[in-house]
Amino acid sequence: MKSIKARYEQVRRKLSESYSTYICFSRTIEGQKFSYESISKNFSFLVDKDDYAKNERNQILRHLHCLSNTLEEHELGQKNRL
Repeated sequence: MKSIKARYEQVRRKLSESYSTYICFSRTIEGQKFSYESISKNFSFLVDKDDYAKNERNQILRHLHCLSNTLEEHELGQKNRL
């Protein structure tokens, strides 16, 4: 399994430089089922502190954990509607 950092660097190369580090990070973990701890640790290293409000960090991390772990369920729901 690729690390978050390796995936992040791959996403960064694919996306335009105009995308923020937060957007690249969220695309990196989307649907990949990473643990909260792994997301939190890598978020601190990879996301520029200017890309988010410091007082919202915990809420952002909870959202990212959900994004990482529930995308597959969301996609299945979308397919069942069609």
